[in-house]
Amino acid sequence: MSGTASLAFFLIATGAAVGSFLAAWADRLPRGESIVGPRSRCQSCAGQIGWRDMVPVLSWLWLGGKCRSCGAAIPKRLFYAELGGMALAVLAVWVAESPLHMVLGAGWLWVLMGLVLCDLAAFRLPDGLTGPLFLIGILLAWEDPSRDLSGALIGATIGAGTFLALRIAYQTLRGREGLGWGDVKLMAGIGAGLGVMALPVVTLVAAVLAMAVAGIAALRRGARPDGDLAIAFGAYLAGAAGLVWIWSLI
Repeated sequence: MSGTASLAFFLIATGAAVGSFLAAWADRLPRGESIVGPRSRCQSCAGQIGWRDMVPVLSWLWLGGKCRSCGAAIPKRLFYAELGGMALAVLAVWVAESPLHMVLGAGWLWVLMGLVLCDLAAFRLPDGLTGPLFLIGILLAWEDPSRDLSGALIGATIGAGTFLALRIAYQTLRGREGLGWGDVKLMAGIGAGLGVMALPVVTLVAAVLAMAVAGIAALRRGARPDGDLAIAFGAYLAGAAGLVWIWSLI
């Protein structure tokens, strides 16, 4: 097996573990729990989960999606996150132009996935994810011979600056917060990774996705979309950034 093939296999296998970690982070975030402790427990019986029940994908299948101790159902979103981590690694391997690009691409998509999960779960974009997104974005620009670091920094500045201006304007006009600081930091990372020209596309795709999901949810409730409905827009921005990055390389 060649070195590149070995690296690809490693990233895909690691993707399941990364997805499990990110899902656990998002699961603990609403409760204010640290991702480094305490040890994982069943939410139904509070029993500690042993290492043999924490093997990504395989443990869920072996246990039939149920806790070994009490038989309570394990949330399917955890299993889907593990599969998602693997799928994103496959995409990174597919579009990568070099082994380094493969690693950076997988990291970029994984961090974006973590931001999607955290924002949907708790309306929060942790610094522990927006920071790495910015660093990986800078490295993607450094690795790409068609780009330079100054362009990445300009993209980060314009991305963050635009959303900071929107945050201030909304707060001034409505008297309340519409965009959080996490969204501003997220756009810095997206601008660094994709460049300034991609920012309007990312924002447009995110807006279309958010409106579509809100509209579908309203139809299911049998009501009109509520203008004051809280939307985890950061999740849509992160998802759009991943789509735009992949599309730019196909």
